[in-house]
Amino acid sequence: MHREYHKWFSHRLNRDMELLVFGHAGARVLVFPTRRGRFFDFEDFGLVNALTDKLESGNLQLFCVDSIDAESLYSKWIPPHERVHRHLQYEKYILEEVLPFTRSKNSQPFMIALGCSFGAYHAMNIALRHPAWFGKVVALSGRYDLSSPVECFRGLFDTYYDETIYFNTPTHFLPNLHDEGTLALLRRMHFLIAIGQEDPFLDNNRALSFSLGEKQIPHDLYVWEGRAHRAEYWQQMVKVYL
Repeated sequence: MHREYHKWFSHRLNRDMELLVFGHAGARVLVFPTRRGRFFDFEDFGLVNALTDKLESGNLQLFCVDSIDAESLYSKWIPPHERVHRHLQYEKYILEEVLPFTRSKNSQPFMIALGCSFGAYHAMNIALRHPAWFGKVVALSGRYDLSSPVECFRGLFDTYYDETIYFNTPTHFLPNLHDEGTLALLRRMHFLIAIGQEDPFLDNNRALSFSLGEKQIPHDLYVWEGRAHRAEYWQQMVKVYL
């Protein structure tokens, strides 16, 4: 299988960023890691191996990016508004550096956003906010409201809330989205959501699915048995849904 490692200094983030590319052709897949994860986790979790046939046949090409969650949304030591600001810098890095890089490697226009766990949030959020770049989203075991605590999972902004957080919370901004141009772009896409029946964020996934349906945005919600929030489940999911 074709595999490439890349590293460059991002002026938008003021730090080095790394990524891995798997495959040689096919639909481009932007892969976000799990919470505070690394660019090599998708490979280490066995998910690249689960997609060997599709990668070697030229149906898919993966671009596995690094995260800066520990500097942004999961950074407890900086104020909440700075956490979101750093997150938006990361979004600019993805849109203005990574996506052009993927096009330089592969002229295939179809782009998929993919993530597991917190990576599903990144994939869903960036695609909903910038639908012109994407044709499909595969979001596995995700959480789409970071502001509210659920069971043992804390809210990531303490008691702080502002417009920027609102526009980076899919289950908050999507129900109030009325711009027909944006909705037209979203309606040409397909959103695929999978979550475990015992996952604490099941209700949040159902709320997102309801909002997508209300906006007539093509999507499917699949509920797996158990918690289904581990690599062995995601290996099965990517084979079916990607």
